[in-house]
Amino acid sequence: MEKFADEALIEVFSGSGGNGCVAFRREKYVPKGGPAGGDGGRGGDVVFTLRRNLRTLSHLRYKQSFKAENGRDGEGSGRYGRNGADVLIPLPPGSVLKDAETGEILRDFGKDGGDFVFLKGGNGGWGNIRFKSAVNQAPRQALPGQRGKQARLRVELRIIADIGLVGFPNAGKSSLLDRFTNARPKIAPYPFTTKIPNLGILRVDDRDIILADIPGLIEGASQGLGLGFRFLKHISRTSALLFLIDLSADNYLEAFPVLYDELGTFSPELTSKPRLILGTKLDLEGTAERLDRLSARCPDEMVKGISVFSGAGLDDLAGELLRLADAGMKAPS
Repeated sequence: MEKFADEALIEVFSGSGGNGCVAFRREKYVPKGGPAGGDGGRGGDVVFTLRRNLRTLSHLRYKQSFKAENGRDGEGSGRYGRNGADVLIPLPPGSVLKDAETGEILRDFGKDGGDFVFLKGGNGGWGNIRFKSAVNQAPRQALPGQRGKQARLRVELRIIADIGLVGFPNAGKSSLLDRFTNARPKIAPYPFTTKIPNLGILRVDDRDIILADIPGLIEGASQGLGLGFRFLKHISRTSALLFLIDLSADNYLEAFPVLYDELGTFSPELTSKPRLILGTKLDLEGTAERLDRLSARCPDEMVKGISVFSGAGLDDLAGELLRLADAGMKAPS
C-alpha cells in the first residue's frame, strides 16, 4: 500500500541558456565570408502541473531534485541551439508551494488551478551573426547563455473533499467510508486504526461526492495531542463536515461539544461549515434510545442515525450527504 505523504522538501533548477557561437562562412569562392554563428537555445522552465489522479506527495519522496534541460549551444552556418526541455512536476489538488526558508506561500493549488511556471529558463546567448554592422563586418563576439535559477521548496498537501468525516477514534468513520465508497480503509476494533486521510467517492443521483476519512481526534488535538493538528489542517479543506458519534460509547453525549470545540480552537472557520451529526452503531442494544437523547441534547443540529452492520439509515443518509455537499459548495469560502 502506498504510504501517505503530505509534506515534501524539493529542490528545483531551471535550465541555463546555451552559449552563442562565433563562426564564419567558409564557402568555396567566398574567401572572406561573413559571420555565421547562431544563438544558443533557451533553458527549460520549471513547471508545476495539477494531476487530479494523484492523492499524495509520495512521488516527491523518491525524487527530490528536479532540473530542466539546458539549452544547446549555437553552431556555425547560422544554426541556433535547441531549446532545453521543461521539467514538469505533477502535484495533486490541494497542494501548496512554500519557500522552504521563509514559509511564504508561492502558490495554492486549492485556489489556483492549471499549470504554474515557477522558474523561467535562462535565455540563450547571441551568436556573432547578431553583431555584424557596417563598421564591423567580421565580429568575433558572442554572448554566453544566462544561468538558470534554483530554489528550495516545501510542498504541503491539504486534502480537498466535499465532506470530511470527523469523530473520535473508532467512531465508525472508516466503516462508513468502506460501505459507501470505493475506498478500502483499514478497519479494526482499536483506536487510531486510521493514521492517514482516506478518500472515497459516493455516487448519489448521478453525482459524485468526495468523502474524506480524517484520522480520529481526541480532546486536546488542537494543542497537538494524539495525532495532533497535523491532520486537522486537512479538515480545513473540506466543504462540509459529518460528525460521527459512537452511540455505544460512554461519552456519546459529550462527544459533539468536545469535537466542535477542538475544531473551533484550531480554526474558527471550521465551526461555520455546514454540518450533520451522525450517531453510529445503531444495531447495538440501547443505542436507539441514545440517539433520541443525542437529538434532544443538540436541538439546533441535524441529527441522524445509522448502522453500517445492518444498513439501517444508510439510504436516508446518502440523500442527506448530497444536500450537505450542495450546502458546502454554496457556503462562502
